[in-house]
Amino acid sequence: LIYICDPSLLVLIARNIKQTHSFAVESQVIGPPQPVLSLVGDDVILPCHLEPAMDAVAMTVEWTRPDLKPRFIHVWRDGPDRLIDHHQSYKRRTSLFVDKLRKGDVSLKLSNVRLSDEGKYRCYIPSLDKEAIIDLVVGKLTYPHCVCVFFSFFFFFSSGVVLECESKGWYPEPELFWLDAEGKLLSAGAPETVRGPDGLYTVSSRVTVEKSHSNSFTCRVQQSKIQQTRETQLHLHADCSCSAEHIVIGFAVVFLCVCVTFFVYKWRQNKLGKSQIYFPSKGCDVNLLSQLFDVYIDMWTPGHKLRS
Repeated sequence: LIYICDPSLLVLIARNIKQTHSFAVESQVIGPPQPVLSLVGDDVILPCHLEPAMDAVAMTVEWTRPDLKPRFIHVWRDGPDRLIDHHQSYKRRTSLFVDKLRKGDVSLKLSNVRLSDEGKYRCYIPSLDKEAIIDLVVGKLTYPHCVCVFFSFFFFFSSGVVLECESKGWYPEPELFWLDAEGKLLSAGAPETVRGPDGLYTVSSRVTVEKSHSNSFTCRVQQSKIQQTRETQLHLHADCSCSAEHIVIGFAVVFLCVCVTFFVYKWRQNKLGKSQIYFPSKGCDVNLLSQLFDVYIDMWTPGHKLRS
């Protein structure tokens, strides 16, 4: 038996035993079980900690992205951050929580998130030879824009209205749905999705609805991967500035102007003794009138551009 009477020596031995026990047990680097979600422009924390907790101030902590060259994103080594050989796209955008290192929290804060930041990150502690992989999913979104449109020459013979919804600047690729006032899905064709040169998606859709007592419809755009939804409600009476009455009146004005112009031109030709212009004996060409009407609709439809 060995008897130790010096209290300071007992404390030292106890600390050594505790530290040895800690290194034997506290050797797990833990990351989140699910992907980390972030939107473009936000700040995000990539969680990583030691379990059970142990002081990581004197350790080396390496944050890397294996798919990049150089792969280093942020390195903490024996105290100060080391910014040598870091990937330039992460310059001045990464940091550790120094006050939490003593508790084993080696999480990385990434500021002003970009689309290019999406990917897998490696949190590695060389002294323990342990790592955790964190998957970052980045998204971008906007609110949809809705308008009511009328394209058919025969619109005023029915109660149908064509609604159009468009939302730009999404990532990843979103889905678009139409809902009625009761929240039920409306039957619409497949949305049109286009990816721009910036990697962002634009989604649009049209649906024909019947006028009802509520006249309230919702365009919903969602992305399940980033768990984000944006929607816009459209009230026909409030938002739809082009009514059937306006269209009929406008068409009558356009038709009158065309007829007056035609007869004035014909009268001038006859007066000057030039060749006659052929005029259909059975009235004006219906196809021509329909085309003129469609041009008028394009001019007066909110948010719609003239078709070539």
